[in-house]
Amino acid sequence: MIIFFIRNREKIPIETIKDELKVKVKKNVVIDSNILTKEEHSLLEKIRKNTSELNLNNVTRTKAYFDVYQKHPEIHWAFLGHMVSRNGGWNMTDLKGDLLTRLLTKKERNDFFTFLERGNWLIFQDAYPQFLLYSESIKRKKPLFYLLPYLNISTFMETIWNYFWRKSDSYILTIALIVNEQNYLEKRVIQNPIYQKGVLNTLEFKLQDVLSFNHILFPFRKRSLAGQTLHQFQSLHERILLGKRLYAVLFQKKELVNHFVHWATVHRHTGSRKDYWPHIFNNVNEGNPGIPYQLRLNACKLRWGARKIYSPDLTSVWKNVHHQDAEKGDWFSDLQITEYLSELNEIQINGEIEYEYCKTLERLELAALAKKVITIFD
Repeated sequence: MIIFFIRNREKIPIETIKDELKVKVKKNVVIDSNILTKEEHSLLEKIRKNTSELNLNNVTRTKAYFDVYQKHPEIHWAFLGHMVSRNGGWNMTDLKGDLLTRLLTKKERNDFFTFLERGNWLIFQDAYPQFLLYSESIKRKKPLFYLLPYLNISTFMETIWNYFWRKSDSYILTIALIVNEQNYLEKRVIQNPIYQKGVLNTLEFKLQDVLSFNHILFPFRKRSLAGQTLHQFQSLHERILLGKRLYAVLFQKKELVNHFVHWATVHRHTGSRKDYWPHIFNNVNEGNPGIPYQLRLNACKLRWGARKIYSPDLTSVWKNVHHQDAEKGDWFSDLQITEYLSELNEIQINGEIEYEYCKTLERLELAALAKKVITIFD
């Protein structure tokens, strides 16, 4: 009886997915667009066109993710992607705001923006077509995920979407998308020699890591913040684990999910940090050019008579970028990557971040006052 039970037990998700991926790896399927029907070609072209139209800048991408989530709330990653993309926009506008303009040269700020923008653009042009194909599959009441490779999307995600179609497992889909997007970025951005030299290996980037400026913030209610901090940006493993923790912060408590979604619904994304803390940040520069920086914050409150910190709207300070086509190639090669699909060991993820974020702002203010980050550590 025991042997019978073991042989007939239902496979856990990771086992099923791994078995299906093994078959795909062995087959070594060749992508031949000539075998597609005229209707399939038309659908793929429509998906490419819609994706391109919304991949203009961080603001359009961020809104598009939220629109997907509102239409398909079972795709949790769409909301996670929306909230993380908001942070990408805030990091971009920081490069034109009060603090980092005093700490980085114009070239360094432009290099940082190019790095952030390329990553933001790449993820969207990989993730968004998947959502459009899922939506079309629902409309036609049949899975169309065999078309994903024709959109240069990993065979890993083709397997995951087919599994999701059968099992409706939002957790597996979300973690798989996290794994996919971070692996997709690894060679195209993180390991790219241009960004390694111009951004990732610069003293400023390393100091920002020491300053804990890699906060991912999730606003909710009136002025509350939750989130996580990443200290090893260049580590693929750490970025994937961060994604899993961020997902837990957003979705582990239903009442909090509702607060996050309500906040996102009420606050349109502009790229300015005024979106979440208008008591500290303003998208209008209240300062006068040439005047030395004066400390304005004390325990995340403005000092008496102090001007708000300038945090501009994204479209007012950065122009849309024309990108080169994404590099071809499927990142998936190792079945061990499926181990990331398992549940986090931690029962509860602590999303408290306000105190740490406030301390970061104070450190950056001190750095801006001194005009040299390194003086903080002297």
